[in-house]
Amino acid sequence: MTNQVLVAGGGLGGLAAGLASVRAGWDARLYERTEALREVGAGIQLGPNATRILIGWGLQAPLLDVAAQPQQLHVRDGVGGAEVGTLALGAAFARRYGAPYLTVHRADLQSVLAQGAQRAGVQLRLASRVAAVQPGTGRVRIGVGESREEEGAVLVGADGLWSEVRRQVCDDGPPRITGHLAYRTVALQRDLPAAVRSQDVTVWLGPRMHVVAYPVRAGEFLNVVAIVQGRSAGPVQEWDQAGAVADLMAAMGPLCRPLQQLVAAMPGWRLWALQDRPPLRSASQMASGRIALLGDAAHPMRPYLAQGAGMAIEDAAELGRLLAGVKDQPEQVPAALRTYAENRWQRCARVQARAERNGRIFHATGLVRWGRDLSLRLLGERLLDQPWLYGR
Repeated sequence: MTNQVLVAGGGLGGLAAGLASVRAGWDARLYERTEALREVGAGIQLGPNATRILIGWGLQAPLLDVAAQPQQLHVRDGVGGAEVGTLALGAAFARRYGAPYLTVHRADLQSVLAQGAQRAGVQLRLASRVAAVQPGTGRVRIGVGESREEEGAVLVGADGLWSEVRRQVCDDGPPRITGHLAYRTVALQRDLPAAVRSQDVTVWLGPRMHVVAYPVRAGEFLNVVAIVQGRSAGPVQEWDQAGAVADLMAAMGPLCRPLQQLVAAMPGWRLWALQDRPPLRSASQMASGRIALLGDAAHPMRPYLAQGAGMAIEDAAELGRLLAGVKDQPEQVPAALRTYAENRWQRCARVQARAERNGRIFHATGLVRWGRDLSLRLLGERLLDQPWLYGR
């Protein structure tokens, strides 16, 4: 117990936390409510701030086996079709930041992290829902399922947007509904018309909507996410609803022909209603006593900066760094977790706020939209690159 980290949640953040804890010299048990690890969603983008950490954990080879390495980011007008800005990625970007920009299927990244965590010695407990939390001075106890109790020196809440553990740290109610809907799909590139295939990242911006397309699975598949403004008729906690292309096209409004072709060519759209929380206001929202929050349990954010997974991986790395310093001093765990929260909350809040701001810019109308496109044409690389984000 004295050297045991308990991790609630088997998603990307939980697996990263378990791996980082074992690398820090702790034992780690990871509790996942489902009977098998599975990721809801399709693709994610990983900036150098995240890939640098994964490479440092020894995951470079398996990650590069499943990821794509886009060479360019293109920003296009979703109505007129013109390119309004570009950012060079590829080798030049990797040299600038010491790590590559990658795009990957969520299930593939989860598999890479799960295999790495299990090789390191993380104990994976499937079909094990953390149903209760009992904080203590010298330990924290959890109820698992209906009848089992376990305890450890640290509890990491990595159990996502609807975190059970969060209530023990900052009981602040449910997440907020953003009024944005995300439609997602993925398709084998060779089955798509040649005109819509791509090995780069393309962002299409239009009034009250945008679309992002990029390769995954070593470039063999194309991942597309379309975000429109509206509300879903389904349950707010359902992350995998069926989406109809006719509803999506109606919500998107007038589109240029290349974007119409892309949307029409993609099969099997899925849908979820985006939710988040306001940007963090203090360190106390990320840690309390022997409990720390991580990833979406701590700072769920809108996807307009492509940093949800990146911030969870950063959280895990910082948590591991601080736990390494107290592995033989379990009485110092609360102080270490306070430092973790102090070191993370302002950066995470900045990313949350910037992502929310980007959403307004992406979906702008009228003069704001015109000014955005003009700025991108004049200052594309300077606006699209994010040294403050990628450089750490």
